[in-house]
Amino acid sequence: FKHTIKSLHPPSFGEIYSLPSHGDPGRHPRHAHNPQPRIPTVLTHIQIRDFAIVDELTLDLSTGMTALTGETGAGKSILVDALGLVLGDRADSTTVRHGAERAEISARFDISRETEARAWLESQDLDTEECLIRRVIARDGKSRAWINGSAVTLQSLKSLGEMLVDIHGQHAHQSLLRREVQRRILDDYADHPERLAAMARDHGTWQKAARRLAELSEDGEARAARRDLLRFQTDELRALDLAEGELERIEEEHGRLAHAGRLLEMAETAYQGLYEADGSAESVVGRFCTDIEHLRSLDSRLAEPRELLAAAQIQIREAADWLRRYADGMDMDPARLNFLESRLAAVQDLARKHRVDPTALPHLLETLETELGRLEEGGENLEALTRAVEQALQTCLRQAAELSDARRRAAERLSEAVTQAMQALGMEGGRFACSVEDDGRGQPSAHGMDRVEFLVSANPGQPLQPLAKVASGGELSRISLAIQMIAAHALPIATLVFDEVDTGIGGGVAEVVGRQLRSLGGHRQVLCVTHLPQVAAQAHRHLQVKKHKGKDHTTTRIRSLADEHRVRELARM
Repeated sequence: FKHTIKSLHPPSFGEIYSLPSHGDPGRHPRHAHNPQPRIPTVLTHIQIRDFAIVDELTLDLSTGMTALTGETGAGKSILVDALGLVLGDRADSTTVRHGAERAEISARFDISRETEARAWLESQDLDTEECLIRRVIARDGKSRAWINGSAVTLQSLKSLGEMLVDIHGQHAHQSLLRREVQRRILDDYADHPERLAAMARDHGTWQKAARRLAELSEDGEARAARRDLLRFQTDELRALDLAEGELERIEEEHGRLAHAGRLLEMAETAYQGLYEADGSAESVVGRFCTDIEHLRSLDSRLAEPRELLAAAQIQIREAADWLRRYADGMDMDPARLNFLESRLAAVQDLARKHRVDPTALPHLLETLETELGRLEEGGENLEALTRAVEQALQTCLRQAAELSDARRRAAERLSEAVTQAMQALGMEGGRFACSVEDDGRGQPSAHGMDRVEFLVSANPGQPLQPLAKVASGGELSRISLAIQMIAAHALPIATLVFDEVDTGIGGGVAEVVGRQLRSLGGHRQVLCVTHLPQVAAQAHRHLQVKKHKGKDHTTTRIRSLADEHRVRELARM
């Protein structure tokens, strides 16, 4: 490595790249002044404020492969964590920097060539000229998110994020042992989302029909008993004949009739006090009105209170007249009151019987009538539904068979590609196979009828066995990395993030990993957090993460390295 560092003496820094031969623009020292490939940048800018140990950070990102390095504990993965949050990962209050009230993360994406993301934004009625995502996490753990200035849900943020960035975490090799993860990797590599969606849709149709058939095929006696009970209950509710909103009207009328005496006494007393009795309000106001009118010639300013009092006198007369008519029309009907009380009692009894709110009785009648209708139609529909279930099952089986064929074809390609990658990663003679077999259940699931399993032979002459049984920690890391590299080439996503996926490797294998990542950077935007100089040396751009400790606080800074500064960082690594 000393010899390598010596050969990197500026200005011929381009010699640091040990590159694949297929058209990489940075492979010769004369191109060192412009090593970035000419591909569209997707993630162009990220800004972080009060997140973890970062007080404020603004970073512009470029095309190709960008390496993030730094000492252990400097916070290399903070940028990746922040990117994950702004793309929809779950957040809690621990992400907020100590002493701050909230953390804020913003990311800008160039989606001019990302047709899927643009179509999604259009479907959500969001601006498609750019893509600016912002996430704010408060000290209490609550968060809010915006896309192009419009507030969105976390699920919407996650849906868009999955179209823009694919993050490969440093613990991906652990999840690789799970069967469902292996199946998902194969499906991603096969790139057949429409086929998967069709499988899930047909399975849902079959399951819905099967559940309906099961309902209609219940024990005949139990169905008959249920049908009789529903007939009695619906007849009872129909006899009540409670209309929507009727209960509120009945309660209002009942309250009026029950307190008719008090209402009549109030109306008559008010009428007398306002108009009829000696010294009524109307006569007092009228007298003041007359007195002011006599004196208005002495002071013109009295005209305004005179007009107000005249208006008040008119209002008092109208109110008194309304109260007189109200008292004259007051209905003291005991028979009507008795009827309303009986009606309310009947409603309350049925509501208690069915354990619902009285206002919900009309809706309950509709629900019971619907169920009764299904039971009464059951005999006629049973035969037709049986045929429909069988047809849905056959459609589902055909879709599962087509999916299995597609998976097997993709599995052959994936097995060959990963096996070749293993040779370059220090596992000479090792083999990898993606097995696609019938799951043995006899019925399709929403994912088909396949059991996908990754098999490996780590050394020549050894038989293929399940990945979890034969791979050591280091071997598992290398196999996981090989699979991620191969799968990444097949992904339609233009921005790939690798967070210390090179853990557990070193030496010449690390150089091969660096070459592969740089190769990806030839047609994708690649962001790689690494602790290996062999990997960082291959990057088109190098960012250094450094922790700064103050007297009472700690912060993280990121700076771009070039020439001598980059050589020194690689030497430190």
